[in-house]
Amino acid sequence: MSTTDKIKETVTSNDVVLYMKGTKTMPQCGFSSRVAGVLNFMGVDYADVNVLADEEIRQGIKEYSDWPTIPQLYVKGEFVGGCDIITEMTLSGELDELFEKEGVAFDKEKAEQIRAANQ
Repeated sequence: MSTTDKIKETVTSNDVVLYMKGTKTMPQCGFSSRVAGVLNFMGVDYADVNVLADEEIRQGIKEYSDWPTIPQLYVKGEFVGGCDIITEMTLSGELDELFEKEGVAFDKEKAEQIRAANQ
């Protein structure tokens, strides 16, 4: 199976996937930590893929999405964005809307706490 096929299978067989440096319980960079922290705090069930564990995946995900940086968040097979975009979407409420539209369970009260803490 090619790297592209592995990535495609991962993003289509999980509702939410975060390609990151490290894992959801032990992020290895600040940007990955921020996105994982948001998802963890909001109680989102997601698959984490540690790009540091596989150089082919680390390069392949950048080509797959045509996005140069890690982390990368996918919801229902679609690329959503990296750290800055996810942060912006969280603070604007757009991430809540996306999760609701796609049927992804999350704790709306926790999402509101994030926004309240960042006003």
